[in-house]
Amino acid sequence: MKTIGVLGCGWLGFPLAKELQKNKYKVYGTTTTVEKIEVLDKNGIIASKISLFEDTIEGEITEFLKNIDVLILNVPPRLRGAKKENFVKKMTLLHATIKKTKCVPILFISSTAVYGNTPGVVTEETVTQPNTESGRQLVLSEEIFFKDPALQTTVIRFGGLIGPNRHPVTMLSKKENLTNGKAAVNLIHLDDCISIIINCIYNNWWNKIINGVYPLHPTKEEYYTKEAMLRGIKAPKYIGTSGVNSKKVNSNWLINVKKYHFQTSINSNITS
Repeated sequence: MKTIGVLGCGWLGFPLAKELQKNKYKVYGTTTTVEKIEVLDKNGIIASKISLFEDTIEGEITEFLKNIDVLILNVPPRLRGAKKENFVKKMTLLHATIKKTKCVPILFISSTAVYGNTPGVVTEETVTQPNTESGRQLVLSEEIFFKDPALQTTVIRFGGLIGPNRHPVTMLSKKENLTNGKAAVNLIHLDDCISIIINCIYNNWWNKIINGVYPLHPTKEEYYTKEAMLRGIKAPKYIGTSGVNSKKVNSNWLINVKKYHFQTSINSNITS
């Protein structure tokens, strides 16, 4: 039985850890708060309080790494607000720690933000062109692990995440004069995020770049207007035709190579 380490048991990591348990994996999980330790323990997840910083790692990271067979690295960059960080430095330090401790296979959870505003159809072969600081730091961080020949690393670039208590329309509701209404949506439901990750582990999909995006790309105006109506909230208002030739991220490797069937549509998921 493989032992899986989930570094970052937040909105995605916590339900992922619970689903891994259902699939008969032994699961170690980390959190940055004392309060969450009890929650993880109650759910049968062997919990550790570990925090990553630019110049240090607080907590028993060495013991955590020694106990696992696969590492799911699910720590998003924090580049907004007053607590901005150098994510690349954090990942460089973590990489060095892994190399000193135990070189386990790694699933690096990334984002389609690495493609920036690349127009048209985007696949795993598309060259990254990040146009945000978060995207730029993610590209550099991916490379730290993916380009190390001593490691088996698969990078999963998820689109916008939707699921329980999380949907962009709740933030867009009532907004007016939005100018990107003709841009395509690139979203994925939590259930598929978890399914893709578990498939990677079970089938040994290592040393891959995988786009995790639902293969339907309605325009933002069409999609968010419909989703607002289904929730009984005021729909956002769009003006102009901006985004006509926007990016549409395709999961070519999943669909064409592995014939993966997405579990949950991005339409009509009333979860928030």
